[in-house]
Amino acid sequence: MAAAQEHSREGGRVMVYGGPGRNEDEEEETDIYVVLLSVLVHHGQVGLCFYDSEDSSLHYMADTPDNHDLHLLARVIEEVKPQVIITSAKQERCLTRYLQSLDSNQHYKPEVVTYPYADFGLEVGKQRLLSAHLPFLPANISERDKLSYLSSCITFDSPLMLRAVGALLKCLDRRRVGVELEDSSVGVPVLQFHAYTLKDVVCIDKDTYSVLQIFKSDLHPSVYKLHSGEKEGLSLYGILNCCRSKSGSKLLRQWFLRPTQDLAVLQRRQEVIVFFTSPRHSDILKTLQTSLRNFRNIPSLLRRMSLSNTKVTDWQSLYKTVCSALCIRDTVRNLPQSIQVFHEITEGFSDDLHNMCNLISRVVDFEASLEENRFTIKPNVDPAIDEKKRRMMGLSDFLTDVARRELESLDPQIPSCCVIYIPLIGFLLTVPRLPSMVEKEDFEMEGLEFMFLSEDRLHYRSQRTRELDNLLGDLHCDIRDMETAVMTQLQNTILERSPSLYQVLGLTAELDCLMAMSSASQEYSYTHPKLTNHREIAVTQGRHPLLELCSPVYVANSFHSSESDGRIKIITGPNSSGKSIYLKQVGLIVFMALIGSDVPAKEAEIGLVDGIFTRMQSRESVSLGLSTFMIDLNQMAVALNSSTGNSLVLIDEFGKGTNTVDGLSLLAASISHWLRRSPVAVPCVLLATNFHSLLQLDLLPTSALLSFLTLETAIDGDELVFLYQLKEGVCQSSYAANIATLAGLPAGLVRRAVEADEIFLLRCLNFTGQGNPSNAQINHQTSSPGGAARWWRSF
Repeated sequence: MAAAQEHSREGGRVMVYGGPGRNEDEEEETDIYVVLLSVLVHHGQVGLCFYDSEDSSLHYMADTPDNHDLHLLARVIEEVKPQVIITSAKQERCLTRYLQSLDSNQHYKPEVVTYPYADFGLEVGKQRLLSAHLPFLPANISERDKLSYLSSCITFDSPLMLRAVGALLKCLDRRRVGVELEDSSVGVPVLQFHAYTLKDVVCIDKDTYSVLQIFKSDLHPSVYKLHSGEKEGLSLYGILNCCRSKSGSKLLRQWFLRPTQDLAVLQRRQEVIVFFTSPRHSDILKTLQTSLRNFRNIPSLLRRMSLSNTKVTDWQSLYKTVCSALCIRDTVRNLPQSIQVFHEITEGFSDDLHNMCNLISRVVDFEASLEENRFTIKPNVDPAIDEKKRRMMGLSDFLTDVARRELESLDPQIPSCCVIYIPLIGFLLTVPRLPSMVEKEDFEMEGLEFMFLSEDRLHYRSQRTRELDNLLGDLHCDIRDMETAVMTQLQNTILERSPSLYQVLGLTAELDCLMAMSSASQEYSYTHPKLTNHREIAVTQGRHPLLELCSPVYVANSFHSSESDGRIKIITGPNSSGKSIYLKQVGLIVFMALIGSDVPAKEAEIGLVDGIFTRMQSRESVSLGLSTFMIDLNQMAVALNSSTGNSLVLIDEFGKGTNTVDGLSLLAASISHWLRRSPVAVPCVLLATNFHSLLQLDLLPTSALLSFLTLETAIDGDELVFLYQLKEGVCQSSYAANIATLAGLPAGLVRRAVEADEIFLLRCLNFTGQGNPSNAQINHQTSSPGGAARWWRSF
């Protein structure tokens, strides 16, 4: 900003020139974040870690056993979705095969980086960890103290993981992740360490997530959303995600990706949901959600602080977040402290928050900072800065007097002059350009040093302006430099207390998720499930959480699977009678209970479930190089080989992709395989099929583990009416002709299909030596809908 004083011979008027100020709101930058994962596999053990540039966090997983197909590693990569995978050039064959399979995946192809085996040395990893840029540690900390501190942040008992950390840090430094435009002396910051674990996580593959519609990505309708490109469609995550903060939505997605069978974790979540779903606590819920709206992306903000790239809006965001955290703490203090989350918020929101809030409020002048678009401090923070600002403010009268005295010594032809201050240049004397001043030689004046011409005003340096430079110095730059130093001190203070902020962020994100699920429970009339440590699952009047939102009338159905009887349920019924929806309904209710949510049912008791496996939908893709039936077989193989006595298996129309006899045989063999297991090893299986011969030909052994269900229908004249009510029993016909008529197929075509069915049955009778029945017998047996099929079954 430039200040100027002008003295005129005519009127002695004073003119003040000010530099332009920017008051427009800054748009939030759209940053592109990257995740880099480093992994080592050795003798059946997997050690890995990954770095998330969004919050500059390093996540590590202790060395863990994995099978030959690396299912655990696949689960981690499916969840983390790293853009870069780092591994050793000397690797085991199973890891090579897995990385090759990723390369053939059309939908997800991470970059694979290999480093020499020496870069994965244990001591190399430790030294790189000690040399890492850790802004939250004091600059003068000794190496011994740093090692002691790091041992509390990251386990040193997992050699494979530590070796992977060394290679990861090398890759970060080489690629300058997040600090590409910074000086080479600035290291890639690591602001926090997180332990990553899959313990007690329920096994759910991507096919199950897709078929149950737990997540669903739709293309964003706006062409301007090029960075995201997708939005959440109609999905379970979409209807439960009522979070008010970005960190809450992110944590809720992690809960969906990691459903747990840890009863302590689930009960911790449930007690908060029970509290907030009570109508008398609705005001508290709204108050807390209002405070959560002010939470900003603190990890990104702290990252910019560590790189000294903090903007004025960052200080505003931090101040609002800390103030909102204090409001949440004050509100939660009055809630029952017997609820674990409330107690942790009360105890965990330390006095550091008050200190940070008071410090920012006392130091930062937000109004002046926004006006000048730079960090500005309040008065009484630094006496030296206050003195320089007083000098700047007093320049108006002082420069008026200087301009008057300068004018007295100038040529009488010059009507006025002015003394201005320009940052980085200093004080200058300016006079208007006279008509006689054409050439550069005409600008020369005795006792004045010509500097430049701008907007028909000549700028000079005089003896008095030089004295002003020596006396006052470059005030504007001095003030900015001193305020920048204050900002740096404030940044360092905040970064030293960043663990408190991350603790606040974790607890508020958890609170946000639980309040979001409470809001959804109230809106959709869900109920609290009873979680037990046995294998029984009982749901009374369950509903499909997505379909009930799209259908004006929804028929609720119950489900019960005991520990010993009826573990395998075979569901028959006409096409379009609701078999698939019932299977998905049970799967979704169990899944919701395993993330701690309330469920759409009148009552529910959910036992331990260690995995949900499905064979319901074929993922057809040319890139897979597999036929539709082969894909179905792969899904069935996973269910057969991976399911345990605590698993839930959902199978819909398995075997229909091949010859009828072969498909029927495979289905019967699969069911028999489960029935031959010990009763405690038989999973809870729901199987929907139109292979009625499976039951009519007695292809299954008699067992108390088997039960048969069907969905009720009624015949009204020639019309088939679906009642969608589940009952015990077996459906005798698929009613394909009736459903074809409902679908709008031509009546003549349907009649011809029925005739062809009857002809086919007659030929089968001849082939099997049953003889040719009379026409009267045929007409009698096949006159009613589905009569041909019943007639064939009578032989």
